[in-house]
Amino acid sequence: MAKIKTSFFCQSCGTQFAKWQGQCTACKEWNTIVEEIIQKEEKTAWKSEPSAVKKAAKPLRIHEIDSTEEIRINTTDDELNRVLGGGLVPGSLTLLGGEPGIGKSTLLLQISLKLPYKTLYVSGEESQKQIKMRAERITPDGDNCYILTETKTQNIFRQIEEIEPEIVIIDSIQTLQTDYIESSAGSISQIRECTAELIKFAKETNTPVILIGHITKDGNIAGPKILEHMVDTVLQFEGDRNHVYRILRSLKNRFGSTAELGIYEMQGSGLREVSNPSEILISHKEEELSGTAIATTLEGMRPLMIEIQALVSTAVYGTPQRSTTGYNAKRLNMILAVLEKRAGFRLGAKDVFLNVTGGISVDDPAIDLAVVAAILSSNEDIPVGKDFCFAGEVGLSGEIRPVNRIEQRIQEAEKLGFSTVFISKYNKISTKFPGIKVVLVSKIEEVVSELFG
Repeated sequence: MAKIKTSFFCQSCGTQFAKWQGQCTACKEWNTIVEEIIQKEEKTAWKSEPSAVKKAAKPLRIHEIDSTEEIRINTTDDELNRVLGGGLVPGSLTLLGGEPGIGKSTLLLQISLKLPYKTLYVSGEESQKQIKMRAERITPDGDNCYILTETKTQNIFRQIEEIEPEIVIIDSIQTLQTDYIESSAGSISQIRECTAELIKFAKETNTPVILIGHITKDGNIAGPKILEHMVDTVLQFEGDRNHVYRILRSLKNRFGSTAELGIYEMQGSGLREVSNPSEILISHKEEELSGTAIATTLEGMRPLMIEIQALVSTAVYGTPQRSTTGYNAKRLNMILAVLEKRAGFRLGAKDVFLNVTGGISVDDPAIDLAVVAAILSSNEDIPVGKDFCFAGEVGLSGEIRPVNRIEQRIQEAEKLGFSTVFISKYNKISTKFPGIKVVLVSKIEEVVSELFG
């Protein structure tokens, strides 16, 4: 028996200290440092096959390395495949985080029931009967899905050796614990050790593993930050529990882009994939209202049409308010300054509220032109045509700057039935679009004259 070693860890950020102290010097949190046993005895966690001989790695010239593309596993979910970059990579470790009750377990259980591969769903939070009730609500059949309620990693690996699953799902990593660390489940050392064991299993057996991770009140994944560095892919499941739509984002992906977006609709029978998100992001109304404009934006390779809503009113309390939802507040202040300086609109003494519908956050500067149109429409109380859309960035001198992949944006607007699109005249267009009128503008003044005469 090796000597028991202890150390002090911050439960907020995972920083290790030699002795206890009141404040963590890394994250500046108070009373978060606790003592943990970091070693119980020398053992090996996941044991590979006895016949397998592990050879030492040797350096190769870069042209000698095999560059054949990895065959991906189809998850039968188009939205998840898109966010992952085409599917699950064998031997990869994926971490899915999100708020409680957002639908993480429902999403992965739904996928595991539909997969044609042998899948082991390990739950440390729910009983088998609870999972069975949810599975019957989602889909009645799932012959390839095995349910295991266990928290000890040694028992999980024993069942994996017997079942030999092709995909392993862990719900959640914070509930697991290993015999090799003498601390409670969810502690820094337990999360780190359990993840290391699962990584070793995934790489040696070429089996993809998906982990569900809890998040803190700040929205970060609970546990040490090294957890996100250890895994191959980090996915974030977002959305408001008061709304039916859920958004799946990729925060880190070693096998694909991190700019992709997946959208789901929460229903009584599970999560439904939304193949055309523009339909849900644009509200349907019978009459034209002032203060709304449609922007064309891109999330990864996917073009989206989103609705920008603005409300401009006289400041009641003397100090004007600037409030945004889903849009950068500092950028809104910049656009308001440009409108006042370059276009002559007196907005300094007025409240301005801006909202991106659908509960999503947009960082694309191409929606600046739609923000300008919505603000001016609300200020003048004149509605913008409901079949108008906008794609352009606004500069500090009031010029309309070009945006990337403009033809893809115009094509999406044409497909959805918009009659007119406003873009920068500096954008180069080589394709003809007979079904939509393209209006080229270079300054905010031209946009105002085109919209409001």
